[in-house]
Amino acid sequence: MKRRRFDSLFPDGLSDETASALSDFLHQLAAACESRYLVQLRRHHHRQMNLYDPETPWKTPPYNLR
Repeated sequence: MKRRRFDSLFPDGLSDETASALSDFLHQLAAACESRYLVQLRRHHHRQMNLYDPETPWKTPPYNLR
């Protein structure tokens, strides 16, 4: 089970205040990452939306969203 992998990163017994501070930090970190790498993230997601199965090339890929 993958949950055990994170047990040491997220220990039990945190106070409410500490849990809130940790959550706020992680949200800010994610926002900073998305802001810093927005171009790369959009490019990757755009490529993923345009994938199709070569075994069934007649099926159209999803619409391009920009």
